Amino acid sequence: MGRFLVGAIAVVVGLFVVGAIASWVFHALFSILGYLILGALVVGGGMWLYGRAKRGLGSTRNQNRIEAGLSTWRQRNR
Repeated sequence: MGRFLVGAIAVVVGLFVVGAIASWVFHALFSILGYLILGALVVGGGMWLYGRAKRGLGSTRNQNRIEAGLSTWRQRNR
């Protein structure tokens, strides 16, 4: 009876230790994954905002091309 009790306690303690280690590892991995996702969202959002701002400002050359095309279209479709 004594060996069974010691064996059962050893199994329970072993499962507890393995569960604690697994919990710590999963928490660390999911934390890292969360930070990677958050970082990707921040960088992607910054790139998107930069692109929108750059496109919104427009270059003088592009604006001149747009105005010239619009002027030509107006002259053809009077």
